Amino acid sequence: MNSQQIITELQTQGLNLVSETGASGRKGGAGPSDHKAITLGETTVMVPVYTDGAAQSPYSLRSTPTGEHLLVKDQQPIATLDFPHQPRFYGLTTDDGIPYWKIALLHSRNVLATTVLQTCIRYENRKTACQFCAIGQSLAADRTIAQKTPAQLAEVAEAAVRLDGVEHMIMTTGTPNVTDRGAAYLTDCATAIRARVDLPLQAQCEPPDDFRWFERLHTAGVDSLGMHLEAADPAVRAAIMPGKAKVPLSYYFEAFAAAVKVFGRGQVSTYLLAGLGDSKETLLTVSEQLIALGVYPFVVPFVPIVGTPLAQHPAPSSEFMYELYQTIGQQLNQANLLSSDMKAGCAKRGSCSALSLFEND
Repeated sequence: MNSQQIITELQTQGLNLVSETGASGRKGGAGPSDHKAITLGETTVMVPVYTDGAAQSPYSLRSTPTGEHLLVKDQQPIATLDFPHQPRFYGLTTDDGIPYWKIALLHSRNVLATTVLQTCIRYENRKTACQFCAIGQSLAADRTIAQKTPAQLAEVAEAAVRLDGVEHMIMTTGTPNVTDRGAAYLTDCATAIRARVDLPLQAQCEPPDDFRWFERLHTAGVDSLGMHLEAADPAVRAAIMPGKAKVPLSYYFEAFAAAVKVFGRGQVSTYLLAGLGDSKETLLTVSEQLIALGVYPFVVPFVPIVGTPLAQHPAPSSEFMYELYQTIGQQLNQANLLSSDMKAGCAKRGSCSALSLFEND
């Protein structure tokens, strides 16, 4: 098996991890979650380990007497794994006693990520909530705080760069209102961070009501922007994310075009969660449309998160993902729209998807 196949299977089937090794994983949260970072060769990726599916995975871990970690499939060792170490900034606290890890987390091996507002206007009402989202779980479990202040984020970002060599940062948010949809607060956070440390930033929010927020974000120091569709078929969107689906695809595409004018081609991206119900044809068509606009379609396998309404919804098959990756990877290559050229963000990190491994095939 090559690394493309192994990573695609690990991210759809999970890793049956009996005990914690390396840096702690991420449980709950605003987006794809219940993962842990692993390193296979030179590639660090996030793999589901806390899901029901991972407990049934054919992949497991075996440690040798010399301390090596072997990736095992159906009882047969197939590769050597490593795990990023617990970052040093996790051991620090703010002056008011909040652990840094409650403010921002290390994703993959060199990316800092945070949800600046851990609440959402839609989350508490299941008639409007995105059924895959677990934004309230980490807050309820006291693994984070509801609102990270700009000063706190700047303090943690500086420490993460200085102590752990973090190279870029991702800021996402729950949706606080139906006007700027979080862009205003992200602007404040970016301003504070960039005043403290020279760190490339990606901001993630829904399309705001006024596209002038793109200029404000960019001026504040945001280098790239994520506005996440999650699903592309209107019927799937209405069923899975009834509140968010009120913002139609047409408005997203208007926002994508406006954002590309500000941030540049390849610096705007969107998550597409394969496995929510979109057909392969739908995902390929919308990816082609996005690429034509200069927007990176970050296609990620849906991971059912424990405690959400979609906890028992199946993850997509490895074959489904592999076929998507092959075709979209070719489209990205032909358009010269590569994840490595992104200044910051999930698609640059690439750890929640194997798509970047297919860009140069």
